[in-house]
Amino acid sequence: MIRHSALAAAAATALALAAFAQPPKEWAIHDMNRPLPRVVDPGTASTADQPGRPPSDAVVLFDGKDLSRWRADKGGAAGWKVDNGAMEVVKGTGGIHTEQPFGDAQLHVEWRTPTPASGEGQERGNSGVFLMGLYEVQVLDSYQSRTYADGQAAALYGQSPPLVNASRAPGEWQTYDIVFHGPRFGPDGALLRPARATVLHNGVLVQDNQALTGPTAHQARPPYKAHPEKLPLGLQDHGNPVRYRNVWVRELS
Repeated sequence: MIRHSALAAAAATALALAAFAQPPKEWAIHDMNRPLPRVVDPGTASTADQPGRPPSDAVVLFDGKDLSRWRADKGGAAGWKVDNGAMEVVKGTGGIHTEQPFGDAQLHVEWRTPTPASGEGQERGNSGVFLMGLYEVQVLDSYQSRTYADGQAAALYGQSPPLVNASRAPGEWQTYDIVFHGPRFGPDGALLRPARATVLHNGVLVQDNQALTGPTAHQARPPYKAHPEKLPLGLQDHGNPVRYRNVWVRELS
């Protein structure tokens, strides 16, 4: 015999699911008057030799020509070099960040680690993509190279290993497609919602709407501290000549 409490719980769950499934009340199902989504040219896919064309509503952060949309973390112009349609980390110049701040966004980044490969573990093609300058998606040569799981390519650094290792060989272009929702804070600075990231590495899902515990860091788990809903995106100088191309972002409302 099923207890009354179990029946009540099942009924409450069913009601909650039904409420969640309800369409917005202001529109009938298949209402022809309901506004249609705006049209976006989806662009084209990249190939091994040629970057693709971004969607028509994307903000292009690097088109292979210059670093005019980037600044050095140390201040002033970005010190990385641009060559043959890509920008390359110049050791010692420091990380770079976008002049424009972003919050919730879809980010596309293509990157390539040096060839021939050199170094081991974290010294092998290391860099990083920093969402809001605080939350790192690790860039690393993880092709047949071992390091700690939460520090390999496509990890949310120090927090969440990728679901699988989808790395290409060094010297081959790789892609990150990231959907990021930043944290939200109350008027008193209290955390209302953690940051979440979905990451596809070379088209393979490796982070599935993963919550972050706070900013990423080396051998530390810093807590959240209230910050604006939009901050610059960053790329890391970890001393390795990692290359980037075809960097664009779509802001999510």
